[in-house]
Amino acid sequence: MKKLRWPLLIAIIALATISILLISQKPDSLQPISIPAVQPVEGGIYSEGLVGTFMRLNPVLDYYNEADRDVDRLLYSGMLRIDDRGLPQADLATSWGISRDGTIYNFSLNPKAVWHDGQPVTSDDIIFTIQMMSSVDSPLPTDVREFWKQIEIIRLDAKTVQFKLPEPFAPFLDYLTFGVLPSHLLGDLTLEDLVNDPFNMQPIGSGPYRFDHLITNEGQIIGVVLSPFKDYYSRGAYIDQIALRYYPDASAAYAAYQAGDIAGIGNVTLDILPQVLMEKTLNLYTTRLPAMTLILLNLDNPPVKFFQDVNVRKALMQGLNRQGMIDTLRTGQAILADGPIFPGTWAYYDGIEHYSYNPSQAIDLLRNAGFTIPASGGDVRTSEDGTQLSFELLYPDDNEHTPLANAIQRDWASLNVNVTLTALPYDQLVSEHLDTRNYQAALVDLNLSRSPDPDPYPFWHQTQITSGQNYSKWDDRQASEYLEQARITTDLTDRTRLYNNFQVRWSQELPAIPLYYPVYTYAVSSEVHGVSIGPVFDPADRFNHVTDWYLVTSHSSGEVTETPYP
Repeated sequence: MKKLRWPLLIAIIALATISILLISQKPDSLQPISIPAVQPVEGGIYSEGLVGTFMRLNPVLDYYNEADRDVDRLLYSGMLRIDDRGLPQADLATSWGISRDGTIYNFSLNPKAVWHDGQPVTSDDIIFTIQMMSSVDSPLPTDVREFWKQIEIIRLDAKTVQFKLPEPFAPFLDYLTFGVLPSHLLGDLTLEDLVNDPFNMQPIGSGPYRFDHLITNEGQIIGVVLSPFKDYYSRGAYIDQIALRYYPDASAAYAAYQAGDIAGIGNVTLDILPQVLMEKTLNLYTTRLPAMTLILLNLDNPPVKFFQDVNVRKALMQGLNRQGMIDTLRTGQAILADGPIFPGTWAYYDGIEHYSYNPSQAIDLLRNAGFTIPASGGDVRTSEDGTQLSFELLYPDDNEHTPLANAIQRDWASLNVNVTLTALPYDQLVSEHLDTRNYQAALVDLNLSRSPDPDPYPFWHQTQITSGQNYSKWDDRQASEYLEQARITTDLTDRTRLYNNFQVRWSQELPAIPLYYPVYTYAVSSEVHGVSIGPVFDPADRFNHVTDWYLVTSHSSGEVTETPYP
């Protein structure tokens, strides 16, 4: 112990010396280092590549042109907008009230809302736009046109409008996101006149960006340039100019990015995804699309009566390596689906049954359903009455669905289920087989773009079996009651409960076989800040938060950093 005494004494003296030195330090030297705060400021130019061609910048006419809808999302406002969870939020309409019976809706418009020419947005603009949408010549789908014809619209005053519905319809708010047109400029036109009016080339909207000019090359329109609208009723945009350029496909848009012509790619498709992933200067944003790929089963077709057995349906579900299909056929760009309502939305219920790939359990279910390998020989499972587990699967004749159909056939063959594949053009598959219910099984895509409200009624309610879109002919009274009540209940808590019950029933009965939800990928230069994207109901939804984007920053020290773009 004596040997340790001197080193210990030296250590104590050293610590005391350090303490004295610290106490003698000036207080300022112990203050934390100040880091200048970074704030977004106005300025900069952002250019993005769109896949498609310029047609008309008019929200009543852009239904079938995705590229036009992208531009229109920046130019026009709707009465309401939909947030990332599918819930309606204020836009041109700042508030609304619903009658107790759910048939009357009153809306108040933002008193600050004006058109890009400075004129106020009024109830007349709402009424005029709906008249154009419900016109017999409107390019909107027939069901949307007919829907608006049933609604009585009343102008209460310049900033208040009323809608009277013939019966309660809870998804009504979903229909009020349409881009509104200025009646003071177009009110004297018919829809036929509107189609060819110069307005479509130099539009005036009420959105966060206003039309600036067209980009042309040898007489062809190759892009549109937009500038911030300084009198926008909500918070203004930071980016000083947005140039949207048109390209024939995603590969051409990617080449334009590599050439330095654009800073963003509006849609990163599977064919360019591997190359884009290698770009260190690009940030990728991926989200679920409002679509589902699934296999419909005809539950009321005598030759395939075995589809009525829920054990057979569950066996077919568990016999599919769906994740393997996503990984190999879609390079991982999809999300496993287990139900008819999209995850990430207010109505989705995660408590439903989630089916995993389990071929051994699938075989047990088929055995319990009475389908075994015949003792006399053969490769197809057969019941005691001689019914073979064999059926025809229709699928769209294209490069996306053909390999998927082949993978499905192989997986089910490993269960000793015989599947005959028949490829058809998509339109023919729908019109000649789904609409007429003349099919056994069909591989299809359920696309609910621009329909944020889940409302599964058209696809699964009993009344839709013969003339609607209940192609599976699922005749389930309990599920139908949930859907009926959810359609007329405006209270969100009650609707959520009803849809939760419906999803549980659907997953238990499994009237169709869900495969996956495809995803959408968007690429933006890493120099563009503030970009965020949630679940989308249309690719144009990527611009929902465009006023948060910025290129130029200001430090508390006064330094300004700017990144220019072509």
